Amino acid sequence: MELGMIGLGRMGGNMVQRLLEAGHRVVAYDTNPDAVTAYQAMGAQGASSLQDLVGMLAPPRPVWLMLPQGQPTEDTMQLLAPLLNSGDVILDGGNANYKDTLRRAGELGSKGIDLVDVGTSGGIWGLAEGYTLMVGGRKEVFQRLEPIFQSLAPGADRGYSHIGPVGAGHFVKMVHNGVEYALMEAYAEGFEILAAKEEFDLDLPSIANTWRHGSVVRSWLLDLVVSALEDDPSLSDLEAYVEDSGEGRWTVQESVDLAVPAPVITLSLLQRFRSRQAQPFGAKLLAALRNQFGGHPVRRTNNGDG
Repeated sequence: MELGMIGLGRMGGNMVQRLLEAGHRVVAYDTNPDAVTAYQAMGAQGASSLQDLVGMLAPPRPVWLMLPQGQPTEDTMQLLAPLLNSGDVILDGGNANYKDTLRRAGELGSKGIDLVDVGTSGGIWGLAEGYTLMVGGRKEVFQRLEPIFQSLAPGADRGYSHIGPVGAGHFVKMVHNGVEYALMEAYAEGFEILAAKEEFDLDLPSIANTWRHGSVVRSWLLDLVVSALEDDPSLSDLEAYVEDSGEGRWTVQESVDLAVPAPVITLSLLQRFRSRQAQPFGAKLLAALRNQFGGHPVRRTNNGDG
């Protein structure tokens, strides 16, 4: 098959390479011309603009966007849509909010253009291991493009599926990332407890490696724990500062909207917020209150009086 790929960052670029290795024709475009040149060297057809990319594809055209969610995706779709014809398809593999996906699908549908939302998991390992693909959109469009999904997935018979109508792919990926937050937090807390038991002088990489085999907590995330701890057992080169991509927030908000309790996912998100605060005001107020009602000692900053 042939496919247009817009966005040649780590994920998009690796997808291009995987598709080329599977024998597909890929027309690649990025605002960075050097990225286009790099994938041309691997066998992709390079496009100099969105218009150029569309002109190099035969109708009905499938065009995959692998861009940051929010404005970059919004702007690109607004520029791309007038260049496409009825029957063409835009596939959005980024971490878009499913509500934005539903709105965009309505706008594109009025022009006869299908939007397929592909919740994509796999990160930098996707090139070698394949990507998990959660696909939303019309079933007949999914079936027509299935060879693309099969080539990107871990296998032709696994790791991808048609989740439901448009919007469902990004919704399921959102919840997937919320679960991921919670699993990561559980590992982080467990290994912090192990590290704090100093009298046992525990070998954390060895423990993590032991858990990988036969344990009920074994997982690919645990494999990555081993990799991180073997590189730096004390993690001394890292700051305790954890960003969030936004999907954990959306998952928590959805749990509120649906009145479905999600305490573990919610707390894992709040822990990320706390990691970014060097001197959280709330903790200072707790200290002040203990001092106020019980006379408990407090620690003063260097710029305090006395």
